[in-house]
Amino acid sequence: MKAHVSALLILVAGLAFNSQLMADETEAKYQQTCFACHGTGVPGAPQKGDKEAWAPRLALGSEALLNSIKKGKGAMPPGGLCGDCSDEQFKALIDYMAK
Repeated sequence: MKAHVSALLILVAGLAFNSQLMADETEAKYQQTCFACHGTGVPGAPQKGDKEAWAPRLALGSEALLNSIKKGKGAMPPGGLCGDCSDEQFKALIDYMAK
């Protein structure tokens, strides 16, 4: 029984560490790429944390937002400023900025 509890605690600690690592990586990627527009007030770029500005975009669904990022929209070039982001990273960045 103690071995099962220890294994479960190790698993939970590992998941928590991995989750924090992913959050840290998303923050770093945001600072490197998205902040230039989404953190500085560029017109048309919804600002990080502006729930009102993000709401209509989120209502379109994650696939539509991902498509907009990949193709570009308005002044945002294809891929934004992140030429090496995966779909999962783009989705994480959207979630991060929309909160």
